[in-house]
Amino acid sequence: MPHAELKYSSDLDIDAKALLAGIEAIILEHDSGAGACKGRAYPTDQFHHTHIAINVALLTKPHRDAAFSQALLSDLETRIKALLKQPCEFSLGLSYSTPYYVTNSHTP
Repeated sequence: MPHAELKYSSDLDIDAKALLAGIEAIILEHDSGAGACKGRAYPTDQFHHTHIAINVALLTKPHRDAAFSQALLSDLETRIKALLKQPCEFSLGLSYSTPYYVTNSHTP
């Protein structure tokens, strides 16, 4: 299950739900078995310069090599920027979890 986090200055007019859904769709286009992408958005009123920082994290898998990562990162950048309607500084990171990471469901 991938994760996506958006951190951005609150002066940006962003539809965070649509942006997170778009990130999930792009990941699934590259890897149909990736599963749902859990996402969170953090707008902040305390900032210096208008910006957005996006981090997408995936589990390490053999097919997620350098070519896969470059293609995914390129598509994410192009399609996320198409949804941004204001000028801003832009950061996008793609990371992979370590072998010491647990992800599953909890049902009490």
